[in-house]
Amino acid sequence: KGQCIHGNHSKIPLQERVKRLEVSKVFQREREENLARIRSTEGILLRMNRSIQVEGAFAQIKENFGFRRFLTRGQESVLGEAILLALAHNILRLHEKIQRDTVGRHLIALKEAG
Repeated sequence: KGQCIHGNHSKIPLQERVKRLEVSKVFQREREENLARIRSTEGILLRMNRSIQVEGAFAQIKENFGFRRFLTRGQESVLGEAILLALAHNILRLHEKIQRDTVGRHLIALKEAG
């Protein structure tokens, strides 16, 4: 304890000094609400299906488009560049679906919670 607690000029003796850690009640309440949402049936479905759907978009943008970094500076310019990337990705996906005649169908069937 003598090595961890510093400040030898305190009027309280070293043996009586205590460090306290408190967690916000608001944080605890919100954390419990979030955990309840995550563990709900809808939350489980969203988590299962998100892992399938999102990774392919980033991989395609990085690998096929060769995108590694934004070419502009500033929040508005970067947002515009990101929107253009998203549009290009969506148009490419739509083109592929039209070519395969699979418009209106999911590539991967949505999983159901067990």
